Amino acid sequence: EADKKLLEAQCKDAAARADEAEVNALKGGRKAMIKMETRIRELESELDAENRRNGDICKNLRKSERTIKELTFASDEDKKNHERMQALIDQLQGKVKSYKKQIEEAEEIAALNLAKYRKVAGALGDASAEADASEQAAAMRKARARSASLV
Repeated sequence: EADKKLLEAQCKDAAARADEAEVNALKGGRKAMIKMETRIRELESELDAENRRNGDICKNLRKSERTIKELTFASDEDKKNHERMQALIDQLQGKVKSYKKQIEEAEEIAALNLAKYRKVAGALGDASAEADASEQAAAMRKARARSASLV
């Protein structure tokens, strides 16, 4: 009978410990659940923040890509304009060379004409002096002829 009481006491003690362990397990389980739920909320919050950052990054990426396209287009346009300007410069330089050549030719012609003019002017001066001398000689001969016919 003493053994029976001892066994009953041990059974009660084991049942009490089992109940206590169950209560502690439930308390621990609730704490773990609360802890997990808190951690889930934190992770969800971090996920939302990362999604926002990702959205901002995607937006900035699209903006940067658009800017790159615009700059590439502007660069291509500048290159085309540069090529057009270079062609125009080459064309104008050709015209300048042509005009310089024409000017040189005109200066040569003008120099030749000036030389001819001076030659003709010199010849005219000589002819004029000769004509004056001839007129004077003719006048002298007339005067002599008159004076000879009067005598």
